[in-house]
Amino acid sequence: QVELVESGGGLVQAGGSLKLSCATSGLSYSAHGLAWFRQVPGKEREFVAAVNWGSTMTVYGDSVQGRFLISRDDAENTVYLQMNSLKPEDTAQYYCAAALWSSAPMVRMKSEQEYLYWGQGTQVTVSS
Repeated sequence: QVELVESGGGLVQAGGSLKLSCATSGLSYSAHGLAWFRQVPGKEREFVAAVNWGSTMTVYGDSVQGRFLISRDDAENTVYLQMNSLKPEDTAQYYCAAALWSSAPMVRMKSEQEYLYWGQGTQVTVSS
């Protein structure tokens, strides 16, 4: 059974930092592309960042480029999202997701439809 469990969310002031973690189990970890998405109630889910197997390629959404950093630890079966210079508009439920492919073109790495497994999410709230 595949399971993705996010942690690390919380309340932070604008300009602050948070680091999210997503522990995965039940899948052949090293062979899967991993990503973070976020969603605000009433809006579509938004791509945040993705990393391929081997961490040779990372992709970021335009709104987080230069502020967020995605990384993965194959030994710990965990993917991380370091979020810096947080803004109130970063407030959302953050989800990690796993794809069936190990690497893909950038356009596929950004697509929600490419990810088969999802976590339950962790809330990030940024106060102004």
